[in-house]
Amino acid sequence: MIHQKHTRERTSDGRERSSESVEGDTCPECQGQITHGGDGGEATCESCGLVFEGSRVDHGPEWRAFTSDERDEKSRVGAPTTQLMHDKGLSTTIGWQDKDAYGQAVSGRKRAQLQRLRTWDERFRTKDAHERNLKQALGEISRMASALGLPESVRETTGVLYRRAVEEDLLPGRSIEGMSTASLYAAARQHGMPRTLTEFADVSRVEKIRIQRAYRYLSRELGLEIEPENPTRYIPQFASSLDVSDEAERRSRELLEVATNNAVHSGKSPAGLAAAALYAATHLTNEQLTQETVSEVAHVSRVTIRNRYQELLEVYAEHD
Repeated sequence: MIHQKHTRERTSDGRERSSESVEGDTCPECQGQITHGGDGGEATCESCGLVFEGSRVDHGPEWRAFTSDERDEKSRVGAPTTQLMHDKGLSTTIGWQDKDAYGQAVSGRKRAQLQRLRTWDERFRTKDAHERNLKQALGEISRMASALGLPESVRETTGVLYRRAVEEDLLPGRSIEGMSTASLYAAARQHGMPRTLTEFADVSRVEKIRIQRAYRYLSRELGLEIEPENPTRYIPQFASSLDVSDEAERRSRELLEVATNNAVHSGKSPAGLAAAALYAATHLTNEQLTQETVSEVAHVSRVTIRNRYQELLEVYAEHD
């Protein structure tokens, strides 16, 4: 096996330079070690100085930059690849504006020509059913993630999950909307940013039960190792929407911690427990939100809040 070693040498003018030695690559003249490096990028023997390769290709840029702004200004590459486009953003796109390079409006003949070019460009970008499927699904994912306020990292993970589902042929017999929503739900849970299924159903084009079935199928077939949701992860979202005090938020976390330590949370909806904990905490801090207000924000029924609220207070009173 060949191993590489990186060292730093000092040149005659006092500057440092890096060199790269390759273990197992020896000089045929003196059996010395061959080093790749130097200002010219040549490969030389450390012992006798024999040059084996000169003028190596430098794959870096020909310009220098000392600040991030200067680097961005001089860079001539395009945007990074993304999982949120069916072609990963590697293809070109013809702009919708009918203007030339100088910003001047083009003639009617040129406008018709540009429109034909856009049409053919779009056809070439989605030339088969596989790419059309991906394009539609990734568009749905971006729309739903934007509506739910999910960050870019969650969207990228969703794109990866959906591509895996397509590659493993999991889509036949299932809707694109259902599988894309299930992928987004799974990605949000993987990143520790859970939302209730009701919230996903509100922004999706499919019903809640179909999202549940698609998620179970996706999780099973892809072998997703997603831990059960922690109810405390819902607390910041609900507390912000309900505009409760920091003290009420802290007390709700205490209620959930006591409930978790006593296994009260087992088999119960994490969102329902979080909503009930906030409802109970506001009563302990004399803010007293109504069950209807909490139910509308948390997308949990008032019956669930009432039942969980009583259980949480009973356990909390016993271990207080």
